[in-house]
Amino acid sequence: MNPVVVFFSHAGENFINGVSQKIPIGNTEVLAHNIAKKLNCPLIRLEEMEVYPENYEETVTRAEYEKKENKRVAYHKIEIDRTKIDTLFLGYPNWWGSYPKIIGSFLEDFPTEGLEIYPFCTHEGSAFGNSLHELKMQCPHAIVHCGLPVRGSRVERAEVAVENWLLAYK
Repeated sequence: MNPVVVFFSHAGENFINGVSQKIPIGNTEVLAHNIAKKLNCPLIRLEEMEVYPENYEETVTRAEYEKKENKRVAYHKIEIDRTKIDTLFLGYPNWWGSYPKIIGSFLEDFPTEGLEIYPFCTHEGSAFGNSLHELKMQCPHAIVHCGLPVRGSRVERAEVAVENWLLAYK
């Protein structure tokens, strides 16, 4: 199999253990690096054209608006040769019960037919929310496998969870 890890993450203020805290690297990015290292595969970060605010409340407000209005979020072009990969490890924070709209925009642009997708997310109590269902709806011709939800506040201690989850892949 030829996997790739694609993720979106948000640094700055994040909601962790019930309070807003500044973090230099987003929780999903920490998790994505861990997974890519264990798989020894490419790691690609989705970066939005209009950067989300560092302020947590402002980001939450924007994410809510994007979801309610079903907005397409523009992102910087990434290079993935779909003919050379068969497995996508897809990472995102749970925003408003699903994946951020930038993930939806990426999936609209990326051919997923026949692709094996292993989703992973960070959250603070809501796990995947509706995102697995929405992922299956958006990628009906892909195989969406069991995902890995990790609390953002525990992402630095998720080593064993990642290893156990990857056993299903290997």
